[in-house]
Amino acid sequence: MNQLTLNAPFTLSGKGLHTGRQLTAEFCPAPDNHGYKIQRIDLEDQPVIDCLAENVIATNRGTVLGKGGKADITVSTVEHAMAALYASGIDNCLIKVDGPELPILDGSAKPIIDAIAASGTTEQKAEKDFYVIKHKIELSDPETGSKIMILPDDEFSVEVKVNFNSPVLANQYASLEQVEDFATEIAPARTFVFVREIEPLVSGGLIKGGDLDNAIVIYDSPMDAEALNAVADLMGVEHRKVDSFGYINTTPLQFDNEPARHKLLDVIGDIALIGRPLKGKVIATKPGHTINTKLAKNIRRDIKRQEVQAPVYDPNKEPLMDNNQIRELLPHRYPFLLVDKVIEKGAQYIVGVKNVTTNEPFFQGHFPQEPVMPGVLMVEAMAQTGGLLVLSTVDEPERYSTYFMKIDNVKFRQKVVPGDTLIFHVSFMTELRRGMAVMKGYAFVGEKIVCECEFMAQIIKNK
Repeated sequence: MNQLTLNAPFTLSGKGLHTGRQLTAEFCPAPDNHGYKIQRIDLEDQPVIDCLAENVIATNRGTVLGKGGKADITVSTVEHAMAALYASGIDNCLIKVDGPELPILDGSAKPIIDAIAASGTTEQKAEKDFYVIKHKIELSDPETGSKIMILPDDEFSVEVKVNFNSPVLANQYASLEQVEDFATEIAPARTFVFVREIEPLVSGGLIKGGDLDNAIVIYDSPMDAEALNAVADLMGVEHRKVDSFGYINTTPLQFDNEPARHKLLDVIGDIALIGRPLKGKVIATKPGHTINTKLAKNIRRDIKRQEVQAPVYDPNKEPLMDNNQIRELLPHRYPFLLVDKVIEKGAQYIVGVKNVTTNEPFFQGHFPQEPVMPGVLMVEAMAQTGGLLVLSTVDEPERYSTYFMKIDNVKFRQKVVPGDTLIFHVSFMTELRRGMAVMKGYAFVGEKIVCECEFMAQIIKNK
């Protein structure tokens, strides 16, 4: 699967939920591996903020991103845009905004989803870099009762349970099993607020742009007419007589469980801040931006610790290429054939496996009392794996051979010993030109990188 960006730019305008200012956001195509970024075009030098979890600086009634600790270089209410881009499969987008937050529009992600659909998407050359959940990750907040976990899964899905101390909005549940359903099942769900929360929020400098058209307003606590009128004045809406608890919007609910669906939307928007598409099942109970972004920050720390994830290796799955098929393509033979099988291959990458046993001939001298696989042989094994990738680009690959031209930036991080299973991930760094390939290789044992290098190889037709 290759990365996607917008086919054409589009512009959305409206007031900001918290500032009440009229704002315009332009969503623009972006190059491979750009990710999501927001540019404050109203500020001097037009700074760009990376939409990543480590840049989250506040989570009160929305997710706020900042840059370099500078108080004026921030942008808030980013979660709806992030969710729409993520659910649409878009990997790279630059958003230009002329103020400190994105416009709230109708309080949902639907206007953004509709604009993305109208723009269309363009497939790019770089492959998607999924973050694969391999074990349960769980966070909880005893004070609020919030809890969020991610479980291993082959696809991305979300379940959300909400529980408010409210006679109107108590227990609700929402789920998204297939991300393709986001546009119809989740995107139209609007943000919501309780009437009893409005006065303290406005006093705190928030929701100045909130109204009955861009938020679901829930009346669930007795208030006299004078107090209700005061709240209406704060929101800039006409006075209304409210006789019973319930939703006091002028438009009906989109779904019976619209608040829970909007919470699910927020979860996706905050998870998008890990900077990669995710493979895993998210289960959230009483979620909020604080715990959502805390989870995203934990994943970001893992990504920064080791930018490349170890490939998923299931020894029960049939390999793409077994040892006999490899021998048909590579001229190497015992004791120098160092790839046992190929388990995965794309247009730009390949994954090979080498089982290291105590019977390897090099262990007789390296070293007899403490057998360690020579680093140069790990590099050679990556090169052989890369050779299989290069050979896959030509017709009659058995008539070609690949040869080393250059090796750069070799790093050995951990020794490899008998009993280890080496997993090699090799990918093109540049396009194949005139038979020359520049590749990047990683060798893993378990989840850890043990060796990495860059190398150039040439493919030559055999005489």
